[in-house]
Order: sequence, then structure tokens, then C-alpha cells
Amino acid sequence: MRHRIAVVGGGPAGLTFARVLHRHGHPVTVLERDGTPDARPPGGTLDLHEGLGQRALDKAGLRDGFRALSRPEGQAMRILDPAGTVLRDWRPRPDERANPEIDRGQLRDLLLEGLDVRWGREVTRVTPTAGDGAVVRFADGRQETFDLVVGADGARSRVRPAVSAVTPCYTGVTSVETSLDDVDTRHRALARLVGDGSVSVYGVNRSLTAQRNSGGHVKVYATFRAPLDWHAGWDLTDVETVRTGLLALFEGWAAPVLDLLRHGTAFVPRPHYTLPVSHTWTHVPRVTLLGDAAHLMPPLGAGANLAMLDGAELAEAIVADPDDLDGAVRVSEERMCARAGRWAERTTEGLRRLVSPDPAQAVALFDEVQRS
Repeated sequence: MRHRIAVVGGGPAGLTFARVLHRHGHPVTVLERDGTPDARPPGGTLDLHEGLGQRALDKAGLRDGFRALSRPEGQAMRILDPAGTVLRDWRPRPDERANPEIDRGQLRDLLLEGLDVRWGREVTRVTPTAGDGAVVRFADGRQETFDLVVGADGARSRVRPAVSAVTPCYTGVTSVETSLDDVDTRHRALARLVGDGSVSVYGVNRSLTAQRNSGGHVKVYATFRAPLDWHAGWDLTDVETVRTGLLALFEGWAAPVLDLLRHGTAFVPRPHYTLPVSHTWTHVPRVTLLGDAAHLMPPLGAGANLAMLDGAELAEAIVADPDDLDGAVRVSEERMCARAGRWAERTTEGLRRLVSPDPAQAVALFDEVQRS
């Protein structure tokens, strides 16, 4: 039996779900609000965990493609204190592939091949019907009915209200993202500071992290505890205003560390929102959620991995029992929510320790993770 299935959102969760269905010959439509794949920057790099994101790619038949694109050397991590002293310098073994890095854009392109993606289709609302379907309404006024609608549309999901009234809450932590381009030729000292992977510097209730992407590109994140209106009076469109404000926030830190901000090309605030750790919902036939739409948690390396495994497992459940679409969704929701709850607890505690009045907690957390 071939159901009409749509997934809203062309991120890692939605594309993995669609790719696994596609691999098994089941048609699926991806509804993406962006007009083209390159309508906006795809974001930074992802570390795909062996038992989560990599497992999902196995289910999609894409492990070899991932290995060809990923950067095992990107697992390297260095920790400094604000004075610039190196506290930890961990480098992976040559055969270490537990959490190799891949650029989000490369992962997206790997997953996209062969899929039916309708670009520029902004979904405004999804409504289950009294019959056997769910109506998807679009920003242009059109609507379409599907047998199953899967919301993989992130933190501000337009699908979530069909199953849950819960909305994300601000954690009290914000990151401001900036970038360095062609770092190996234009900023050689910073290239050495970042190394092959990432460098993090932890202070009182704030941190600076720089992470290498492919092609000599480095993403930098200034993270701190602050109210949502921390930038009141700032012109966020003025690069120099934001740079000056951030340098003041990190005043006294070592000059090489602050150079990560001095040479940033643009600044984008990214306040951290989460859903409740135990977010679940009463099952609604014909509509479900994946990834951040279902279990938004602090960005500590788990979200995209969980999202991809969510999508892969839901697709496999549908393939395994196509005559009981509702039953397949129920089983997947139960498994997904139980797993996400455990990870939400870990990442919530992790954020508390990484952006803490006591920077030693961040170093201790790093040591605990390395021993596990």
C-alpha cells in the first residue's frame, strides 16, 4: 500500500526520513519553505555520532558517501582558560571515527539526491481531518491533503500545534555567531589556535568556541548568560557595534582568543530555546513530529543526531508495516520520546555546566565525556 506522505522541513530530520522511504521505493514529498537549496547559509559543521547520526545514514544507505565527505580529524578538541593557557588538548587516533565532522551543506546535498522536494512551499498550518488525512495549508493560500504529515520543521514548527500546545522557552543563554574565511592563509595564528577541530575557552558565565569547517572556514560562537533583551540599544545590523560590545563582554581575555571576535565578518545572535525535557503528546492520527519540532534541546551535539535517527526509524517502521500507518507512527513516537527525554536531561545539565559561574565545571564535563 502506498500512502501519500509529506514531511515539512528539509533539514537533517526530514531529509533522512524521506531518504530512507525513498530507498525502499516509497514515495514521499518534502515541503521546504526555502526557494532553493542555497537560499541561505546551511550552518556550521555537525559531529555525527556512531550510534545515532551514522546509524541513520546506514539505514539510508549513505555510510560510504558520508565517509568520503567527513573529517575524522575534526574531532580534535582543545580547551583554554581566558588567559590563553591550554588546559586540555585531545586529538583523535588515526582510526577514530566515533564522531567525525561534516558540514551541514555537504550532509544536506548527500541526503537530497533523488528526493521529491517542493521548494518555496511555506507551510502555515496542518489540520487533521475527521477522515483519513491531514490538510496542509500554505502561505500562498493553497492547501493539500496527505495520509500522513511529518513535522520536521524545527524549533518554530508550524506542524507542532496540531499535536501539542507547548512552545519553546528561552534558556537564559545566548550565542552570537561569527565566521572567519580562508583562515589558513589570512589568519594563520588563529588557524593554529583552532587546530583541526575546535577550541573552547570558558570563563564565568560565558565562553568562546571556534570550530573548523571545510574549505578553511571557521565558525565562532560567543556564548553567555543574559536576558533576551541583552542587546537593547545596540544596532545589530552594525557589525562594529556588535564587535565592540562583545569585546567589552569578554574584556581581559587573552588577545589571541579575542582575535576570534576582532576578525569576525558578521554577527548573528542565536538565543537558545528548548522544549520541556519530558515533552510528549497524546497521539494524533495522521500527524507526527521529528527532531527539534519534537524535542528541542540545548545545542550540544545531540540534536541533529537524534533528529536523523528519529526520521530513519519512523521511515523503517512505515516500510515494515505499511498497512498500519497509525500503528507504525505510535510505536516510533514512543521510542523517540523516551530516547529524547534521556538526551534532553543530559544536554540541559551540560549547558548548565558549560555556561557556569565556575568554569572548572566545563573542564570536568569534558573529562567525563572523554572517559565515557
